[in-house]
Amino acid sequence: MKEIKPQQMSRNVFDAIGKDWMLVAAEADGRANAMTASWGGMGVLWNKCVAFVFIRPQRFTKTLIDKADTLSLSFFADDERAMLTYMGRTSGRDEDKLAKQNLTYSAVNGAPVFDRAELTLVCRKLYRQTLTKDGFFDQSLIKLNYPNGDLHDVYVVEIEKVLVGE
Repeated sequence: MKEIKPQQMSRNVFDAIGKDWMLVAAEADGRANAMTASWGGMGVLWNKCVAFVFIRPQRFTKTLIDKADTLSLSFFADDERAMLTYMGRTSGRDEDKLAKQNLTYSAVNGAPVFDRAELTLVCRKLYRQTLTKDGFFDQSLIKLNYPNGDLHDVYVVEIEKVLVGE
């Protein structure tokens, strides 16, 4: 993989996250795991290039993210849709999803970087906050997206490295 600056990314963030999906991954206590996510974004905050991701409290990957200093956001080719679907529907509590999907990785700054990814953001955690019901101006979003009351935690992460496949 080759390193580029965040400003050199050419992938449309709306398509990359919302349509194509990403894997959010972390490693802690000698174990790595990843989950599919389609909510998030990128921009500038606190004079830093950042990404932000939303993770529900029951996700196993969240337990690793909360213990780790870094995480990765990885984007894959269109032909990886079945893998991304599996990674979003299966819990890492139940099995080693990475092994089952033949997702090999190396750690970069402590975060998993998958060999098959086309683009990976290696990120350092800056901030975490749980969404609250009283923070929603449009209360219909709660009924639509949180029927079980499991509001996401939002993580703001600094993009430390951007790696692209060669």
